Amino acid sequence: MSRPCIALIADPTSPEGCREYLAEAVDLLTGAPPVRIDARHFASGGTGLAVGDGGRLRLTVPGERIDVVPDIVVLYEIPPHRRRALAAFQDVLELHDVVTLGTGPDAWRTATEKNLTVERFRRDGVAQMETAVLSGPTAREAADTLARLGGDTWARPVVGTGGSDTFHVTTPDQVQAARVYYAAHGSDWMLSRDAGNFTADGRRHQFRVFVLGDRVVHAREHLQPAPDTPCNTCQGATPVPIAPADLDPRLAALAVAATASVGLPFAGVDLAVEHGGVVFEVNVQPAFVPGEVETVAVPYVRAHLDAYARTRAAADGRRREGPRVERDFTALA
Repeated sequence: MSRPCIALIADPTSPEGCREYLAEAVDLLTGAPPVRIDARHFASGGTGLAVGDGGRLRLTVPGERIDVVPDIVVLYEIPPHRRRALAAFQDVLELHDVVTLGTGPDAWRTATEKNLTVERFRRDGVAQMETAVLSGPTAREAADTLARLGGDTWARPVVGTGGSDTFHVTTPDQVQAARVYYAAHGSDWMLSRDAGNFTADGRRHQFRVFVLGDRVVHAREHLQPAPDTPCNTCQGATPVPIAPADLDPRLAALAVAATASVGLPFAGVDLAVEHGGVVFEVNVQPAFVPGEVETVAVPYVRAHLDAYARTRAAADGRRREGPRVERDFTALA
């Protein structure tokens, strides 16, 4: 089988750098680098053009000398606040004979907007800490919610990233400060009971479990010495890798269930072992840390290659002309 053409579509404004890990994985697995494209070209108002002809998909960016017919599209590292603008492009990907795990705008939205995640978990019985969703609450409503949740909570925005806008809230003054902060940012927000997720030596800890399909491909424990700071690695938590075979089976099963609940083919699930195991959130495009090219990026890209091989096998002997579909993203502005 000839080497497939792989387009790596990411947002270069993201500071996470996942695109570098994925480009390295593509090179390792295929012997060639991917075609890199700025995802913003295919967002609402972008200059990109996606043209389907004969069942194939052609991606063109005028003025950038990009004109490619990819076999595989790796769509990754899209900041949460920019994901909705790519929904139409995701729909186009699904219409054509291109392999990607980046389709499914409904699943992206369910996992990105945490109020929807909370409701989905309630529907499917995925264990989580008690959570209240707040939209422009009064001072009294915020105070009452804090009291109802036991006075030890975490506040976070419905849409956020990195933990920089997540706060440990335990006092009336703190909940009012959170209310003012989210109001100033025009954000709905949530309060969740604290899981009491501490190690024996007093550090906060939680687990990040990478799920691909119905299996765990990698995991790590995050250790945070600052008890009022989120357990994100970008907030100072130390990641400790865990081989899938060494992960608590309860956490593995819970992570797979949470990923399936929101409808994603791949995710990074944040959860705690306390309370029998509870999920905090499902990350649509979890960030990588050094050392995770082989353990995470390679399995993710290999899943695309495996899907491509299956598609090629199924298509052998049955070539047909597909409908012509075009989408000019400037019209969505």
